[in-house]
Amino acid sequence: MSGSPNPSRHNASEKAISAGHSTSVDPSLQYRVDPEFADHTGRPHPHHHLADLPSSGKRFLVRLTGRDRAVLPTYRDSLLSVVLYSWTNALLVFLPLSWISHFLHWHQGITFAFSFVAILSLQRLFEFAGEEMAIFCGKSLGDLLVITLDNAVEITLAVVLLQRCELKLLQSTIVGVVLLHLLLATGASFFSGGARIYEQQLNPHATQLNHSLITLGVMTLLIPTAFFNAIRNNPERTASTAPASGGSEPVAHAAQGATQIAAAAFPAVSDETRLVFLKMSRGFAIILLIVYVGTRIYLNNPPGDNNALTVHPLAPEAVHKAEEEVRNKQPKLRPLVCVIVLLVTVPLMAATAEWLVDTAEYIRHTGNMTEEFFGLVVLPFVSFSADAVMSIVYFLRRSLSLKADPPELAEGRAIDLSIQFTLFWMPLLTLIGWWSHKPFSLLFDMFEVAIALAACFLVNYVTQDAKTNWAEGLIMVAFYFMIALSAWFYPGQYDIRVMAEACESVLEVIASGHE
Repeated sequence: MSGSPNPSRHNASEKAISAGHSTSVDPSLQYRVDPEFADHTGRPHPHHHLADLPSSGKRFLVRLTGRDRAVLPTYRDSLLSVVLYSWTNALLVFLPLSWISHFLHWHQGITFAFSFVAILSLQRLFEFAGEEMAIFCGKSLGDLLVITLDNAVEITLAVVLLQRCELKLLQSTIVGVVLLHLLLATGASFFSGGARIYEQQLNPHATQLNHSLITLGVMTLLIPTAFFNAIRNNPERTASTAPASGGSEPVAHAAQGATQIAAAAFPAVSDETRLVFLKMSRGFAIILLIVYVGTRIYLNNPPGDNNALTVHPLAPEAVHKAEEEVRNKQPKLRPLVCVIVLLVTVPLMAATAEWLVDTAEYIRHTGNMTEEFFGLVVLPFVSFSADAVMSIVYFLRRSLSLKADPPELAEGRAIDLSIQFTLFWMPLLTLIGWWSHKPFSLLFDMFEVAIALAACFLVNYVTQDAKTNWAEGLIMVAFYFMIALSAWFYPGQYDIRVMAEACESVLEVIASGHE
């Protein structure tokens, strides 16, 4: 690479460092590959060459701890980088305000706004720490780490909704997160990344597997929906819904009459039917987790000699170039500082997300929103707000700058976010609900399953040639807004809502509704 320091001078510097001599080094020698990232605050130290290590496990540990680099930033400069890395740090002032507003019971709209902005700044902070940690992990494993951290806000919201037994809202939010990452986030990245280049490339090996994985995840929701709609009008499946006699006889007769009317109108809605779907969903969850773990092993440790944590040999040149850039990039944080930032910001974000959910019902009623629209659009957008701001800034910077070379590799990480959410987090939420006695199943609203399937097929068509451009990104964003517009008018499927909302007994919910 042009601009690299002289190898002989660099080796001499390394020997001097290893021998314990003075650490006064020519600034041009501090960074081994690309002086663009040179920073005179780095501290040289004895380090290893990865090629000299016998096993991939040792190479990974050495790289993870930064001992393969000639220079690492000091702890002081790492903390300074955390403070000054982005203008969004200024928004952290809303974090204590959101907590004060929650505990002092200020207006719920104020608490929602403070929590929203605080989550935006916290998300950018732990994304920064994740991106820096990815430098030490390599592109393949680093992308998996960043993807997991990017899903942190959504998972926190989902767990809070699960524990509060807001199961229908949780289902809508899961579909909304998948739609947002598949269409809006991916489309926005394609649109901004292709602002000054005819077409960008995707890794064809990962893309082909992603097509199968995202289709599997969405089709998993189709099976329970098709099953339910096949039996909903079948009189043989009508369950006995007569409640046990007891208490006041007129009250018992009234409840029994209401239940019988509801059972006649919705013959498939019963505790017995819900138990069937719970068992089915838990089995699906275990299968999906096995598939996800297996595919991560395949991608990060493919068959063959010395393929662990490396780019596929047949990957396009743009993919190898991206891996080389990650390998040569000088980190701004030390690995330990990255871990500390993550351990601090993720719990803060989790608690702030709970304050946001506390005020969600007020915001929904104030805005006259249906539960489906709130879950499909509003709550997922809370997690995407920080990325949306950065995408706009990135697009303007790339489109207006004539000096920077446009990236050849398209940013398709949001597709991996959707895959992880459907194949890992969604089944994990199902098992957590099983463990915590919350009847969360994979029986979703038919409309939500249909739009998820449509989004899946559109993304697969756009990325099938492993190439993309800004026009295809525009198509994906446009389709997302079409879905959002239709969701505003969608009232929801009543029998699915009853099956999801009943944390105790389906019959009690039906009877109370008809009374």
